[in-house]
Amino acid sequence: MRFVWQFLAVVAAYALGGIAVQAVKDNDWLTLVVGLTSAALVVFVYAWVVRRTERRQALDVAREGAAAKAGWGILMGVGMFTAVIVNLFASGHYEVDGVGSVQGAVGLVGFMAGAAATEEVLFRGVLFRIIEEHLGTYLALGLTGLGFGAMHLLNEDATLWGALAIAIEAGFMLAAAYAATRSLWLAIGVHFGWNFAAAGIFSVAVSGTGTNEGLLDAAMSGPKLLTGGDFGPEGSVYSVGFGALLTLVFLWLAHRRGNIVPFGSRRAAGANSTATLPR
Repeated sequence: MRFVWQFLAVVAAYALGGIAVQAVKDNDWLTLVVGLTSAALVVFVYAWVVRRTERRQALDVAREGAAAKAGWGILMGVGMFTAVIVNLFASGHYEVDGVGSVQGAVGLVGFMAGAAATEEVLFRGVLFRIIEEHLGTYLALGLTGLGFGAMHLLNEDATLWGALAIAIEAGFMLAAAYAATRSLWLAIGVHFGWNFAAAGIFSVAVSGTGTNEGLLDAAMSGPKLLTGGDFGPEGSVYSVGFGALLTLVFLWLAHRRGNIVPFGSRRAAGANSTATLPR
């Protein structure tokens, strides 16, 4: 039952935050405030429902070290997407025409913060973590990663390839990041850094949701295999390649730290964990 209560509580916070952000989407400064508030709300609700249903503190959203972990995650996410854009720029498929909108980028900070927090809490904090306890790290990573990719099929310019690319470069990678660190702050940071770099800095489409007006006035052209087409650079083979590489790095780190849960062990992560799992 804890899965049901945690899932419902987080989805309710997700829906409430989404409605609030949509209501103010035409005002960038309000979007900033409401987006950041919705991110804080979903983390608070997650910590509260874990405490109520598992009778323990949600250590993956502990305040201690939160800023540093989120900060490192943001640097990773921005760095990873910048590497994609550098490859597109070098091959002549991404061009900068000038300066875009600073105010637009401000609004995207709030929007992307809300999206990153809610999606990470739901997919990694609830779904991956609880599935992992029953099926092990690798199956949980595969199932939640594919589910994360499939969710993006609902977007306006979604494609089957785009959803699969998201599953590999983000769904698998972010689950591996959580497995390696057992911190939602790092996963939220990576997710936010990637999305904000795409929309708020380089002004490209994010997951097939249309164009964005960020800091740069830019345009992309070229083969869909490299640019991702209308879906955006997340459908690029560059993104898939970098995401897959980072997934392997995080899984290697998780293995070194004893954070890989074997199939059928019915235990939480950690090499020395002997805790009885709540039902």
